[in-house]
Amino acid sequence: MRINVCGTRGSTPAPGREFVRFGGHTSCLAITPAGSAVPELLLDAGTGIREVTRLLAGGPFAGTIALTHLHWDHVHGLPFFAAGDRDDASVRLLLPAPPDGSSAEAALERGMSPPNFPITPGQLRGTWEFAGLEPGTVRLGALTLLAREIPHAGGRTFGYRVSDGTTSIAYLPDHSPTDLGPGPDGLGAHHDAAMELAGGADILMHDSFWYAEDFDPARTLGHAAAEYAIGLAVAAGAGRVLLLHHRPDRTDGELEKLEAGLRDRPVPVALAADGEVICP
Repeated sequence: MRINVCGTRGSTPAPGREFVRFGGHTSCLAITPAGSAVPELLLDAGTGIREVTRLLAGGPFAGTIALTHLHWDHVHGLPFFAAGDRDDASVRLLLPAPPDGSSAEAALERGMSPPNFPITPGQLRGTWEFAGLEPGTVRLGALTLLAREIPHAGGRTFGYRVSDGTTSIAYLPDHSPTDLGPGPDGLGAHHDAAMELAGGADILMHDSFWYAEDFDPARTLGHAAAEYAIGLAVAAGAGRVLLLHHRPDRTDGELEKLEAGLRDRPVPVALAADGEVICP
């Protein structure tokens, strides 16, 4: 499979000259399975989803969008996804099933409807299906999506593992493992859901909103430290770590310095950048 990294920022976009190398779009990955020419699975729909339209070279999107949760930085690209908002688009949108029993579409409408936005999800053009997910496995053509619930402040949140039968990636862009205990190094527990998602994965793509130097367990804002992701990868036997969900005020220079400080770790570590293409 091929992965286009379309958005790597957390919380809010980061435009400007100081944010060019790593990019300023919020969370979105586009996954193209082997044998396909275009992405068929999108993980999250932050502003980075606008880049998927370019990948489709003028064609409509036909596939699945799986949201990890409903915070703005993971959904506010939806109404600006031109390849999905057209008469010939065919989209299945999955999100963690709301605990209150409401529908997936109704959950989205809370943030995307007047007076917050001019249209509702149901007014997007094309054929759209909205469905709530429970933890488990979903088959999506040539891809398998494993969903597990993980701790994160402010609403039900999933981490995902995507596999094509040969390679696999784990995607945990928002993760607050200290909610379940301090873990082996004070950065959070290596809890069962995280271990299952990351176990033996070719790449662990993980929240790095914080670094150990500025991490305060009493004030995580629902996020993890980069060093936690590295420890999790080692414990779970993941092949390498790609850090994402960069804090929006971290400039290219700051991120480059932080990346340099993560060299010589037990697993290869890099920071994700908008526009990057990965073939695990």
